Amino acid sequence: MTITLVWAQDRAGAIGRAGVIPWRVPEDMRRFKEITGGSTVIMGRKTWESLPTAVRPLPGRRNIVITRARDYRADGAEIVAGLEAALDAAGEAAAVIGGGEIYAAAIDRATHLRVTEIDVLVDGADAFAPVVDPDRWESVTVGEWLYSSTGTLYRFIDYRRR
Repeated sequence: MTITLVWAQDRAGAIGRAGVIPWRVPEDMRRFKEITGGSTVIMGRKTWESLPTAVRPLPGRRNIVITRARDYRADGAEIVAGLEAALDAAGEAAAVIGGGEIYAAAIDRATHLRVTEIDVLVDGADAFAPVVDPDRWESVTVGEWLYSSTGTLYRFIDYRRR
């Protein structure tokens, strides 16, 4: 099974603050759509709830939401109780899109990481990406630092499991 974790992080590995992504980099959003479009995406309840209602469920993708709440409803998404159930439901390939707890649970099963590094440091961050261990992950593509249309520096790094 191909399991790809997709995230954007600041210089310290932060991915969120108070339930939102604390930067605006449209180029990262475009890449996210390219990576996940037409595939199964797996996310935690908090990530689902952080999506704007206009794009919930994420269009053109099968949405699977992990939650322990038995009576939870997420219109347009499938609800499962844990990561294993989500992966079983996904079949041959899935993109795990957050949040921090789901990434931490999935990284040992992941085959690929697609990371956007954002050249900022988020004050008060409360959600973090897993640490990419160079003994377990090999970078296959390291993009140049580029300026976003918003003026923020970013780059893309793709990894595969060693």
